[in-house]
Amino acid sequence: MPAVRATQMLERTIHEQGKPNCIRLDNGPKFNSKEFKDWCENKGITVQFTQPGKPMQSGYIERFNRTFRENILDAYLFEDINQVQVLANEWMKDYNYSRPHEALGGVTPNLYKRQKMN
Repeated sequence: MPAVRATQMLERTIHEQGKPNCIRLDNGPKFNSKEFKDWCENKGITVQFTQPGKPMQSGYIERFNRTFRENILDAYLFEDINQVQVLANEWMKDYNYSRPHEALGGVTPNLYKRQKMN
């Protein structure tokens, strides 16, 4: 994923969830690019890189990657990339909005959002 795509995804996330003060990232080339660093600086977002060989510094994403791999990539045989995209999109919607999250008191993000609006 190029830096442009990463910043677009983060823009969407900020629009939906609000702007973080800090984000923790791996040392991938997209996150070390001048474009990405400039974008973070303009947004007032501090970047903290994980130390090489310390995957638990990004434990949430490591768990997400494992869960996605087990539930989608290892669970199906795909004939083409479109099948992967359709299943991945459905899974991400469920993962992000419909399944209960411990951090939200065991409720789904959709329910949590509705409760905050009331």
